[in-house]
Amino acid sequence: MSTSEPTVAVDALETFVELLAGADVDGQTDDFYSRLCEATCRVASMDRAVIFRYDDARRRVHAAGAYGINLDVFENAHLTVESAPIARQALEDDRVIEVRDDDTPEVPEEYRDLLREATLVCTPMSAAGRWLGVILSDRGPGRSPLRENERQALWALGKTAALATHARLATNQHARARMLQERIDLAREVHEGVIQRLFGVQLVFSSQAELSGEARDRIAAELQAALFDLRRALQRPLGRQAPETHTTLLEEVSRLRREHPDLQIQLTPGSERVQVPRQIEPLAQSVLAEAVRNAHKHARPTRVEVTLDRTDGTLTLEVANDGVSGRPRSTGMGLRLAALEALQVGGIVEFGERDPGTWRVRLAVPVDRS
Repeated sequence: MSTSEPTVAVDALETFVELLAGADVDGQTDDFYSRLCEATCRVASMDRAVIFRYDDARRRVHAAGAYGINLDVFENAHLTVESAPIARQALEDDRVIEVRDDDTPEVPEEYRDLLREATLVCTPMSAAGRWLGVILSDRGPGRSPLRENERQALWALGKTAALATHARLATNQHARARMLQERIDLAREVHEGVIQRLFGVQLVFSSQAELSGEARDRIAAELQAALFDLRRALQRPLGRQAPETHTTLLEEVSRLRREHPDLQIQLTPGSERVQVPRQIEPLAQSVLAEAVRNAHKHARPTRVEVTLDRTDGTLTLEVANDGVSGRPRSTGMGLRLAALEALQVGGIVEFGERDPGTWRVRLAVPVDRS
């Protein structure tokens, strides 16, 4: 090992520490990944870099950060390891791959024009056997190939970035586990309080015995107590189930239309003019994604209609598909959790067969009229 290699490794580590210290502490922002791209260019003398990673919230691979190139170029990208063989090879081999300008670049066709006569480098981001993403970077024409110490520095930077990303994911999973426990506590409280009281009232009515005035007063008191317990339970702050997103509902409709061309997803006229409040976007996008996923998995629709409306202080999202045949399958946990989340903001989620062969998912949420 040359004397310069320890220096490069230390510089890479110091750069990453500086990156972590300067990045936004909010794990939902992509500033961290853009800074990581900048660090990649600094430690390996690259000109441009972009990070592609899998986003659990968006359920797809997307460009999370960039340096030296506009991130908006990849806004509508639909990428997989199948469409980018260079990424699959880097992740499978767990090594930095360098493609020279005289090689055939293994990148999606729609992004070939972005490549220059330069060196393209793919750095894997993987930890504990889990593929988290890749860093694609390049340097201008006439530049020398990667030195071994630069290759090692990039590999170490990708590995450390993967560990940091994995830590963020673990933190988010812990938060989801905490919210799940809160929901379990809610179910237990409703069962032990409200359900038990109502069960006692049901037993009295089912006995068909003549009720005295005292018994009627007792029943009224039990019903009032059950109503009080239910209101108190539903007022408990359970946190947000749908993760924060950095896109809009209309953009998600466009993305899902490209991702599932067989579903013929259509936005009904006038829906594009409806403004969704920012605080409701995660819930609305979660309901939309679950409705489309269920249509793709459990139905054979010729079209999926998405209708958005905002009338009298109520925002309404409806997703209907005409592909239900026979007895509809039971709805999965995703929509049920979304229904519980909607309750926290005073809204409701309805789902079921509206007309023969048509399955509808409907979200209604009150919004601030101001």
